[in-house]
Amino acid sequence: MVAMTSQSATRRRPMLYTLLLLGGTATTLFVGLYLIDWFIYRPVGSPFAVLFHFDLDTLQNALGNLSQVVAAVLGIVITVVSIVVQLAATRYTPRIADMFFRDRTNLAVLSFFTVACIDAVWVAISVGKAFLPRVSIIFALFLVTASLLMMVPYFAYVFDFLDPDRVVGRIQAIAVAAATDRHVSHVEERQRQSLNGIEQLSTIAINAVSQKDKAIATGAVDAIKDLLVTYLSQKKSLQANWFTVSDALKQNPDFVSLTRESLHDLSQTGTWLEWKTLRQYQTIYNEALGEMPDMNYLIAINSRYIGEAALAAGDAQALGLVIKFFNSYLRATLNGSEVRTAYNVLNQYRQLAERALELGHGALVGEVASYIRYYGRLAQRMNLGFVTETAAYDLAALCERAFAVRSSEHATLVEILLTLDKEADSVAEEKTLRGVRKAQAKLASFYLLNGAESEARKIYDDMKDEPAERLRSLCEELVAVESKDFWEVIDRGTNFDFLDGVRKKELRRFFSWFSSLPK
Repeated sequence: MVAMTSQSATRRRPMLYTLLLLGGTATTLFVGLYLIDWFIYRPVGSPFAVLFHFDLDTLQNALGNLSQVVAAVLGIVITVVSIVVQLAATRYTPRIADMFFRDRTNLAVLSFFTVACIDAVWVAISVGKAFLPRVSIIFALFLVTASLLMMVPYFAYVFDFLDPDRVVGRIQAIAVAAATDRHVSHVEERQRQSLNGIEQLSTIAINAVSQKDKAIATGAVDAIKDLLVTYLSQKKSLQANWFTVSDALKQNPDFVSLTRESLHDLSQTGTWLEWKTLRQYQTIYNEALGEMPDMNYLIAINSRYIGEAALAAGDAQALGLVIKFFNSYLRATLNGSEVRTAYNVLNQYRQLAERALELGHGALVGEVASYIRYYGRLAQRMNLGFVTETAAYDLAALCERAFAVRSSEHATLVEILLTLDKEADSVAEEKTLRGVRKAQAKLASFYLLNGAESEARKIYDDMKDEPAERLRSLCEELVAVESKDFWEVIDRGTNFDFLDGVRKKELRRFFSWFSSLPK
């Protein structure tokens, strides 16, 4: 809430500067020209005495026009504001109108215009031959002047208020404040506010994806990630009743479909907010699949960040949810035959597993590796061989990392990699099998380079019955690759098949073990 107040003050500052600039310019212009006229014609009395010496007939006509001017200004402001707020609500989220009229600056300015209009009307009818309310007239002039001066800076403020980044930031701040406030006892109201914030951000992202608006979609997706990462870092300090799925939450569409046991589990594990947030990610992911792949990549990246935040917080339940949703991303991607998207999602999935290895969560990495193997095999059955190859290289990378950190799950990871492939039944599967074997051979060169010949022998035992021609061509293809970087722009940046000179030497040593190959 403090951050929101600071942001509001920052936005109001340019409005004040513009108001002072316009007011100063208008005052200087009027006073300067008025004094020139006064010095030229030299009327009786001082300049300000002459200025405020009102003529009754002239004043009555002027005040009548003055009230019309203020009413016109009020009408213009209301018309413009209504149009832009409605357009923004249609484009982003219907809750913008509610946010707009809760903003203190908007309420203050619109109230000022209304008061100025009413005051000008009453002052206009209060002037008579028997009484001339000079103070009221001067004050009405001040209000009308201020109303005219405020139009331009206020319109600038409105457009700035409705800027997509600011709308997203405001929604995120409200949701974070509701989810992490340890001192407010109204838990159900806080749950409702945080839930609404997540849904609003999701709505903005989905609308942006449907309109191919990458900038807005990116901002909303990142805001959801920032919200959950902040929440995970403060989750342990929250009250116990916050984690219970209340009756109000049970009426939400994302919870209505869950069984009683599932709702109970969410309450017991304290992960209803993580579930809701990642569920929104899944919805956005499915909406963008095939239409806006950059959003799929971003959701995978942000899901990794959320998983790493759960690792840092020691929240195994939240991390388990992240893994489930990564699996859901892969399932949807394979069903849509989006090979490049699967390639990028696997990259983020593997990086999350590597981070878990570094923090000593070996068993969890073994679980993730088994999922990667499952989806690699599924991709092979769906004739998406490149995805299977990608899974093989990612599993090999996990084996290297597990060996480097001396993880107890290293042997399990090697076994998972060696059981990824099966004998090819078709030409397409043969090509896929070759990619998997390359990944295994590269891993063998790593082991030999690090003095772990016994580990390389396990790979040899798995490959020793391969046809000699296949083994020879695999070795030649790996040795022939000279460029570390792939020749196209890709997220990973590196060529799967690249080995430096030292690794190539060990690779030749590995293939020399096969008696079927010429020495």
